[in-house]
Amino acid sequence: MKPQELLHYNLPLFSGVTVEDLADIPLVLTEKTFSAWQTIFDQDDNSHDVYFLLYGSLLAVFWTSDGREIVFSRFAIGAHFGELAALDGTSRSLATVAKTETKVLILKRDSFLRLFNEVPLIRDRITRQMVARIRTLTERNMEMTTLSVEQRVSTYLLRLAAEHGKLCVGAIIENAPTHAEIAGTIGANREMVSRSISKLSKRGVIKAARQRIEILDPAALSEDLS
Repeated sequence: MKPQELLHYNLPLFSGVTVEDLADIPLVLTEKTFSAWQTIFDQDDNSHDVYFLLYGSLLAVFWTSDGREIVFSRFAIGAHFGELAALDGTSRSLATVAKTETKVLILKRDSFLRLFNEVPLIRDRITRQMVARIRTLTERNMEMTTLSVEQRVSTYLLRLAAEHGKLCVGAIIENAPTHAEIAGTIGANREMVSRSISKLSKRGVIKAARQRIEILDPAALSEDLS
């Protein structure tokens, strides 16, 4: 693929990167479409390519030895994933699953490593994102050991609203995570999450419907953590 073709996708990782920056790097990329609930790559898979989400919805999931699902993250359109295995050459630590029909752009590992090693802007951006991910995982571990399930649900909703720019009265989050997805993210079961969301609804803090959350009282979500 030619540099200008890659930049035409307007992927966040390449924001500010020029055709000249990529001129001497062989770019081997392909597009692939996955159906809903199809696995992009599995946990412990030995593939090492890097992926970019072009459209659709993805979940990063860890499966415990007893079959329990722990949801680590969703991906924004344009986001890249799979770079850890590309960098260290080891197996995948998480599975990635398409939640809806999804199209991805697949970058071969050799091309990714050349980009990482030869384009400072890309290297800096990837490094900063990995540091941010470590900080997020540290915060999540602290929450799971110090907060109740109800407090974890409130924290999750606060973070979700902030990420969507919806942390204000009357803001509506469409395509919100399911109760099962929230449970997998915060380390609880679906029934406990459902009870917590029901309590928040009865208190007038939120209004919840199927994959739709309206923020009625953002201050009350914060109060639950004090």
